[in-house]
Amino acid sequence: MPQRWVMLAIGTGAQCAGTIFLYGLPFLIPALRETTGMSLAALGLVVASPSLGMVLALIGWGALADRRGERLTILAGLTLSCFLLVGAAFAAHSGVALGILLVLAGACGASVYAASGRVVIGWFEPGQRGLAMGIRQTSQPVGVALAGAVLPAVAQAAGLRAAFLTIAGICLVALSAAVFLNDAPRPASSAAPVMGQSPYRMPTLWRIHAGSALMVCGQLAVGSFALEYVVTELHFRPTTAAPLLSAAQLLGGAARIAAGRWSDHTPSRFRAFRFIAAVNALIIGSLALAAGLPLATGSRGAPIVIGALAVAIVATVSWHGVGYAVVAEAAPASWAGRALSVQTVAQNIAGAVTPPAFGLLITTTGFPVAYGLAALFPLIAATLIPATGFVG
Repeated sequence: MPQRWVMLAIGTGAQCAGTIFLYGLPFLIPALRETTGMSLAALGLVVASPSLGMVLALIGWGALADRRGERLTILAGLTLSCFLLVGAAFAAHSGVALGILLVLAGACGASVYAASGRVVIGWFEPGQRGLAMGIRQTSQPVGVALAGAVLPAVAQAAGLRAAFLTIAGICLVALSAAVFLNDAPRPASSAAPVMGQSPYRMPTLWRIHAGSALMVCGQLAVGSFALEYVVTELHFRPTTAAPLLSAAQLLGGAARIAAGRWSDHTPSRFRAFRFIAAVNALIIGSLALAAGLPLATGSRGAPIVIGALAVAIVATVSWHGVGYAVVAEAAPASWAGRALSVQTVAQNIAGAVTPPAFGLLITTTGFPVAYGLAALFPLIAATLIPATGFVG
């Protein structure tokens, strides 16, 4: 029993280290602009490079984790990531070389996302996976928060090269811990209807992935422009608004654990996921109504809208652990790594499309209408997510 929690801690730590350079590089944009002289548009491509590499390589790492185990997958990916990040540190003055190295580092760092999910599936029983997946999914907000606290300070004090070497050092620490990771026990035989047959011949996993992608659309429609809304519409200062929204994000991380634990005690995790999707639709719809109130831009109405926005941020990030646990139950054990990887890829594709699309929508229609349309995404997700699924 204690060993599984140690394995979960190692897997979560590895994913947290990967998150720092997969999603934390925007904190280095000022230092990159000063060092390279690149435009913001070009720098946007640079900081998005690791995510591109992750999407391209994630399913391959999932297949390796299914066939060769979690330990080898994480060790190989983090080792290569460390070397590539050291190379990025010495190529930081060249935008093209840096971008190429970051694409490759992201491709290697994807290994921790593919393998850490298998750690949960292998070491935890179905009735405990919601909590375990919720804990695993806190790695992203924690990793981004760590990047925000450390990277700008290091870049300002010692330069951009030192910042990338710091990221490589964090990955090296996670790599050292991963040496002690044990592969999860494997079942003697697959529970799939036919040994080796792809579960994607049936619609269950496709519906879960599609519903999860729609949930991401709702999440990012609320979260991506929250600071812009509070500053431009409610007339808060950025220095006041940012801590409030950061606190909501941290509460969202805690909500992932709580939602996962709750789903462990429900008769059906599939129905629990559908319920969370429906609640998300209701909460985002309430935010749209609050934003459209005549008082919304006044001092009297601001607390109402801020409260509705904070609740929406917490709710729309709370479901990730439950979503991954549902995938784990719908996929046979021999396909778990690949199924979890497809889930992540689907979410990242939705995450890449949503911010620019909703930025245009907000510019055209305003925040209340955009929030109202955003509520449709989790509502549709609630109808797509199956009520039951094959338990692998």
